[in-house]
Amino acid sequence: MTPTTRASADVPADGWGAFGASVVFDGTTALDDVTLTVVPGQVAAVVGGDGAGKTTLLRTLVHRVALTAGHVDAPAAATCGFMPTGASGVWQDLTVEENISFVAAAHRMSGPKLAQRRDQLLKAAALDRAWNRQAGALSGGMRQKLAFCLAVLHTPRLLVLDEPSTGVDPVSRVDLWRLVSRAAADGTAVVMATTYLDEAERASTCLVLDNGRTLASGPPSEVLALTPGTITSGNAPSGPRASSWRRGRATRSWHPGPARQGETPVTPDMEDAVIALTLAARKKN
Repeated sequence: MTPTTRASADVPADGWGAFGASVVFDGTTALDDVTLTVVPGQVAAVVGGDGAGKTTLLRTLVHRVALTAGHVDAPAAATCGFMPTGASGVWQDLTVEENISFVAAAHRMSGPKLAQRRDQLLKAAALDRAWNRQAGALSGGMRQKLAFCLAVLHTPRLLVLDEPSTGVDPVSRVDLWRLVSRAAADGTAVVMATTYLDEAERASTCLVLDNGRTLASGPPSEVLALTPGTITSGNAPSGPRASSWRRGRATRSWHPGPARQGETPVTPDMEDAVIALTLAARKKN
């Protein structure tokens, strides 16, 4: 089947998203038969380690990466919002006001409609007092919140966020999640790659990727239920160090089989589940 990226005026019956999506760059497979569905009013989280394929998947949804196989159903590019990772979502030499005005001009927004939307967003992001400050002079958290405001200024139908809260302070991370939740509550379909597994646990659906392949997909409760093997907690690794990781002051350890005599497994949260799924997949390979 010829790969397609289709701009849909109406939400397809099975939702917007990528379906059986594969992407190959110079002989390297970045995505291998990945499916992600998102519907208006919900947040879909995409998680995985470095090189898992998260950014590639997100960019297929906003018409920036062509598929090798499969198909994408998404709104027209003009009705999508995209927040790239890092500081590339803002123009650092421009003030907050100039950033807003520049993006508004690209979307042909002006007058009272723009003023109302601008004031609403900047107040919600606690940026209304930073109006005349250069973006490059903002803290990391404030800059990320500005990038979010720019991505949603035109009230997109599909909002795609690439690790919006990575590297920001805890208070700004809470603010960003509140902004994301509000966008979804207003009817926007939101897809968010995140390195924070507690955020993924609050999403409506979660896709776990590793090396471009799907390890698990579905509501967070279903992903948790798929946790393979046994996870224990102690003061030191229980088994190979490659299968252990720190959680606060304790050390989690994973092995692929059922609990052994004397072991007391812990109930996994999303972080435990994603690590266990990744370790199990790599053990098979």
